[in-house]
Amino acid sequence: MTINDIKDQPVSASQTTPSAPALDKDAPRSGPLGITKMQKRVLAGGSIGQFIEFYDFTLYGLTAVIFSQLFFPGSNPVTAMLATFATFGVAFVVRPIGGLFFGALGDRIGRRRVLTITLVAIGGATALMGLLPTYGQIGAWAPVLLVLCRLIQGFSAGGESVGAPSFVFEHAPVSRRGFWLNITIAATALPSVVAGSMILILSQSMPNEAFMAWGWRLPFLLALPLALFGVWIRSRTVESDAFNEAKAARTKEFSPVREAFRENRLRMVQVIFVMGLTAMGFYFLSAYFVSYVQTTGHLSREQSLLVNAAALALYAVLLPFGGRLGDRFGRKPMLIAGSAALALLSVPSFMLVTSGSLPLALLGQSLFVVALCIYGGGCYTFFVEIFTTRTRFTSAAISYNGAYALFGGTAPFIGTALVGGTGVPHAPGFYMAAAAAVVLLLVLFTKVPETRGRMG
Repeated sequence: MTINDIKDQPVSASQTTPSAPALDKDAPRSGPLGITKMQKRVLAGGSIGQFIEFYDFTLYGLTAVIFSQLFFPGSNPVTAMLATFATFGVAFVVRPIGGLFFGALGDRIGRRRVLTITLVAIGGATALMGLLPTYGQIGAWAPVLLVLCRLIQGFSAGGESVGAPSFVFEHAPVSRRGFWLNITIAATALPSVVAGSMILILSQSMPNEAFMAWGWRLPFLLALPLALFGVWIRSRTVESDAFNEAKAARTKEFSPVREAFRENRLRMVQVIFVMGLTAMGFYFLSAYFVSYVQTTGHLSREQSLLVNAAALALYAVLLPFGGRLGDRFGRKPMLIAGSAALALLSVPSFMLVTSGSLPLALLGQSLFVVALCIYGGGCYTFFVEIFTTRTRFTSAAISYNGAYALFGGTAPFIGTALVGGTGVPHAPGFYMAAAAAVVLLLVLFTKVPETRGRMG
């Protein structure tokens, strides 16, 4: 019996061990928990790759104020910030296209080879951003080249952001999928901590003129060697038994895109809404709060970076615990509890973030993080577990990246526009709370399935 013969339905915890992929059952054990060396290597490779990819992708958000001054100069700071965040958003416009391309390729030739391509592409584009001349040097060509680099980043991120979780998921022990997936996703928060700390150290250790001239470029230039290191780690892994069995069973006429839309239309729509909420929350946290605290909360650049680094470190610590709770109680209860928490806590959190007080800003971001991690305990496994191995990469990539394009990439722009249009500093909190309420109703009253233990 292959994995494709197993019915697509939840199973109890007692059933997961005999139904686990052959890799878990037959490969030599390397520890008391029965985890093989290859599984550990895949988890490490997925997590390190996610760290590198999101290091590249979030650097732009952390340096948004710098880009607004160097690449979008003007008399109105709000207009410059809107242009900066519009450029931030263009990367998300092409993410679904990248997800479609790399998803179909990954379902055909394998996850590992695709993840090599995506990591090199995003590392190269990020390093190039660190070499770009400014508006004062080449005029309008500066923002044009910046947009081009963001497009390359977004296209490659469309494959990496789903390929790595899918790769880890297919190697993970069934009873620990949530924990393993959330370890991988938690690695996407650490880049902001590392990059934010690096920017903070650089900005404090040199004159502002030197930092604005060349100091901000150093974290971008580091992206290429980091990407090459990630490729080396992943070169020491193999495809999962689940993928190899699915590949052996498919026909010559196999079309991942056609079959994804034919089999998974409803599930893809569900994933767009479920992942749209966490996309919005994550990019408020990782890409918006640094500039938001400076421009609306009136804290210094160093203070805003420090607070945000602490909040993201908390996110990286708490998210795996959310995944473990999802393994125990199921994905759907975590989605319900998390969306309810976000609906209740978003407005108070944003009020604290813009209070002008360093301790209160930290408290506000921490409350927001707790709610996000409860929700993440369900959503980050749900979005790959809901699809079968046969078209998992394609289906998840299209819906996940669609969600991030619609809700994640637009979050900083909408947040800035809401504050500018209403004059209410915590206006983005109402937007976040409303979105959470909509998702809560969706999960409660539509056919969003419980996927814990699903095989196939």
